[in-house]
Amino acid sequence: MSDTQERIAEFVTNNSVFLFMKGTRTMPQCGFSARAIAVLEHIGTEYNTFDVLSDPEIRQGVKDYASWPTIPQLYVNGEFVGGSDIVMQMFESGELSTLINNDAS
Repeated sequence: MSDTQERIAEFVTNNSVFLFMKGTRTMPQCGFSARAIAVLEHIGTEYNTFDVLSDPEIRQGVKDYASWPTIPQLYVNGEFVGGSDIVMQMFESGELSTLINNDAS
């Protein structure tokens, strides 16, 4: 495993809820990241983020890590949940709150 992949694995395994995003939670740099942040804030869970714009290796590495081509990417208990559209669908159905509250507690 490369150093980049090891760093990514540490982020997702050391944090119950983790979001790779563009920008920061207080200053998202794309609408999809802003939407993911809004969902997590609405659920009221503790979470951490990483700004992929700050590190090109992580930006590409997360796409390889999850075999998912877009950012943001949400992980709960080390498991890839999905990108912005999946996060929104799961939020609207109540599935995301259940997943986070059952698995991240």
